[in-house]
Amino acid sequence: MTWSTGLLGFAAGLLISVATAPVGVSGAVFLLPVQISVLGVPSPAVTPTNLLYNVVAGPGALLRHHRAGTLRGPLTRLLVLGTVPGVVVGAVIRVFAVPGPSVFRLLIAVLLLPLGGWLCLRTLRRAARPSPGREPSDRAVTRLAMAVGVAGGIYGIGGGSLLGPILVGRGMPVAKVAPAALAATFVTSVVGAGTYALLSLTTTGDIAPYWSLGLACGLGGLCGGYLGARLQPRLPETALRLLLGVLALGVGGLYAVQLLR
Repeated sequence: MTWSTGLLGFAAGLLISVATAPVGVSGAVFLLPVQISVLGVPSPAVTPTNLLYNVVAGPGALLRHHRAGTLRGPLTRLLVLGTVPGVVVGAVIRVFAVPGPSVFRLLIAVLLLPLGGWLCLRTLRRAARPSPGREPSDRAVTRLAMAVGVAGGIYGIGGGSLLGPILVGRGMPVAKVAPAALAATFVTSVVGAGTYALLSLTTTGDIAPYWSLGLACGLGGLCGGYLGARLQPRLPETALRLLLGVLALGVGGLYAVQLLR
């Protein structure tokens, strides 16, 4: 890795995490196209490299939430219990069943485009006619977390960018979801990166993470995540919900455009 590549990775991680941390998204989902298209990380090595980014970047926002006392609560525990086994399954699927970048991009576009549109419409409708949302049960949250953990293991995004829009869309406040989603993303990324490292010992190909680049991007995310978490209490709930929906639409649309090229 050259110095220019490292600085570009640091800047990308910093800017992305400042914008995404307030809504509980690590930013790894937006770092994926930068790694593939700009930094030239091959598939499937881009997935463990993204997980490494989450591992390094995660403590920044988590430290801020810990100081604010928002990390405690049952939601964090439920998400971690569900996503950890899911990310291991997702890593195995990514290596042996979904190696091609085209399939990879198609899955992301199909998942995030309707999810982002649904959240934006639901938020605008709620702003016009406020009504109390019905939060999902603990069992439903755990099952959802496991399914998202599988998706996160495949995509290398830790799962927070999927959990956040779904849980917020189901009626949970962003201030409650964001710290729990970031904590689940961090823990599952540690497990997922370790799983890819073990798989790289028994499988040929670009499976191990690009350590230097992942660390450079992660250091940028570490700084940006802390700043983004500080911004969250200053932003209204409706704005945070719309930001989360727009982020999901943006990344889904980005991958859809890449598929059409």
